[in-house]
Order: sequence, then C-alpha cells, then structure tokens
Amino acid sequence: MLYPSIDSLLLKIDSKYSLVSVAAKRAREMQIKDNCLITKPVSHKAVGRALEEIHSGKLTYDNSYEEN
Repeated sequence: MLYPSIDSLLLKIDSKYSLVSVAAKRAREMQIKDNCLITKPVSHKAVGRALEEIHSGKLTYDNSYEEN
C-alpha cells in the first residue's frame, strides 16, 4: 500500500489535478534546494516527500482567485 493514500491526501487538497500540481512543483523545488519540511520522510524520492509534506499539513494550497 502506498503512503500516504490518495484518499487521505484528497482531504487536504480538494482535487486530484491540484494535488498533482502542488506535489510536482514542490518536488522540483526540493530537487533544486533539498529543503524537506519533515524530519524523517519515508520516501527517498522528491515526489513522495512532497506528498508526505501535504499529508502532514506542512504544505498547503490556497485556491483563492482575486480579480482586479
């Protein structure tokens, strides 16, 4: 079984598209800077660590849109 599960991640971010987008952007950032927000990640890959950050609540997503 994968950790964290897709069901638990969708409780944090409302759509699969947004979840994938946020995780991919964070994974790219971690590959450049290597600054993981969690102390002992289970995954060794950047995408897995990004998903763990979302699951733990350390990484959030704001879905607000402001129109001028």
